[in-house]
Amino acid sequence: MATDITNQLAASKLTYSDTNAKDGNDWKQGLKQPSKDTRVQTDDVLGTKGLEFEDFYIKRELMMGIFEAGFEKPSPIQEEAIPVALTGRDILARAKNGTGKTAAYVIPTLERINPKSTKTQALILVPTRELALQTSQVCKTLGKHLGLNVMVSTGGTGLKDDIIRLSETVHIIVGTPGRILDLASKQVADLSGCQTFVMDEADKLLSPEFTPSVEQLLAFHPKDRQVMLFSATFPISVKSFKDQHMKTPYEINLMDELTLRGITQYYAFVEEKQKVHCLNTLFNKLQINQSIIFCNSTNRVELLAKKITELGYSCFYSHARMMQHARNRVFHDFRNGVCRNLVCSDLLTRGIDIQAVNVVINFDFPKNAETYLHRIGRSGRFGHLGLAINLINWEDRFNLYRIEQELGTEIQPIPQVIEKKLYVYDTPETIPRPINNPSQEQQNQDASITRQLSGSRGGFAQRGQRGGGQYQQRRGPPRDPNQHTQGQRNGQNGFAGQGRQPKPAPIQQ
Repeated sequence: MATDITNQLAASKLTYSDTNAKDGNDWKQGLKQPSKDTRVQTDDVLGTKGLEFEDFYIKRELMMGIFEAGFEKPSPIQEEAIPVALTGRDILARAKNGTGKTAAYVIPTLERINPKSTKTQALILVPTRELALQTSQVCKTLGKHLGLNVMVSTGGTGLKDDIIRLSETVHIIVGTPGRILDLASKQVADLSGCQTFVMDEADKLLSPEFTPSVEQLLAFHPKDRQVMLFSATFPISVKSFKDQHMKTPYEINLMDELTLRGITQYYAFVEEKQKVHCLNTLFNKLQINQSIIFCNSTNRVELLAKKITELGYSCFYSHARMMQHARNRVFHDFRNGVCRNLVCSDLLTRGIDIQAVNVVINFDFPKNAETYLHRIGRSGRFGHLGLAINLINWEDRFNLYRIEQELGTEIQPIPQVIEKKLYVYDTPETIPRPINNPSQEQQNQDASITRQLSGSRGGFAQRGQRGGGQYQQRRGPPRDPNQHTQGQRNGQNGFAGQGRQPKPAPIQQ
């Protein structure tokens, strides 16, 4: 059907103007395109019908932003969703994490915006503040030549700043439901002309925590709005929402299997007091570009980050109890490669796109299949290779089996040798950086925030050194990898127990 709609668009008003149509690809001259990504990719993004972005007949200015962002060809979800969305039809789309869902709704949203209008014309809802920042940046980057104003609004920041911003023209609002509802209820945000309503990570947004706010927000929109829902999983709550608030939506399901094909999954049985020692072994043996390590509680996040830095590795941490400006700082710096390892709670399991992450470690095994799916999806982004390692204790064994059954996947025991070709796809120096290039003003603001955080908790575990690489920031002399404190030699690395630890099975490479 997507191909048929593309053909219809060719004969519709959404075609190029005469100015845009001339001179072939001459419009690309003078534009700066990032270096070509030569990493291996899987069929998660390569299994397309062969369409090009030009086949969607979108504005030349939008094509310029797509080109400069380094987008080469649409992924399967983009091929299916973009031409349908351009017609204004409601969409219910289900696709794997890391396959291009964000661009699949951002591109048609940008195409349908009228920059000459002063009305807010699109609202994009996401469940977390970090995802809101990331999505707003994608909107700004792809729409940089359109003359649009994009605003991000989330809880944890000053309401006054949002009120001042909305006194000016804002074409697209990206934010979390609670803050947007607050602004709409106070008649600060006028959504009466908002023709596009997008929900990313819709399964989370339609959980009991967010559903009342989402449904109230819909009442501020015109009745003929377009509603688009995107997610990797669709529980019963999504079907209920579809029946009540969507008009004959076009349903896209690209989930022939739930897990990304480029992610290799392993588990290691360890006692609780062995976990940090096992993590240390993984750090020594694996070739990590960047890693995300997940814990099940905020206290364990901070404890583990402290342990990792005591071992001499660079490390940030992030969780929901931190101040918002500190979370923003950590997310920004980690995404730009300042630090190699990030310890976090499930705050960063959804939608966060960090291209350099090739290893995810579940220090604490998740309680359900949905959380597991989103966690491991932080590696292997956009069809690339990744490694997921789960540290399993005796209490987790039945949960491991249940998650395997629910996801239809098999998590293998960790082998003696982990082949590099399964997860090492490039050197850190040539990993693509985020598509946004911060302005000098933004860099000055970042430096100011860093100074404010330098004496606080702020998500920065003190960073030691082991080895080199662009992800590590030096504080003091590097530590000799053969030198350990007395406590480390005696095995005082776990969260439980202080006795000598049995050495886990070695991982050789």
